[in-house]
Amino acid sequence: MSDANEPRKINLADAIREKLAQKKQQSGASQQGGFQGGSTKTLKSQNTKKPNNQRRRTGGS
Repeated sequence: MSDANEPRKINLADAIREKLAQKKQQSGASQQGGFQGGSTKTLKSQNTKKPNNQRRRTGGS
């Protein structure tokens, strides 16, 4: 019998719990308390931000 090659049957709740545990381990290792992992953007000061001139250009009131 080749029991090692056949996929074992588990119920959906157990499968979801395992996936969630894997995600928690991966996210815990890759990010330290950040809101978004991976891509971090440098913060811009509001004073140096380019103003939006759309209202002036289009003459909107």
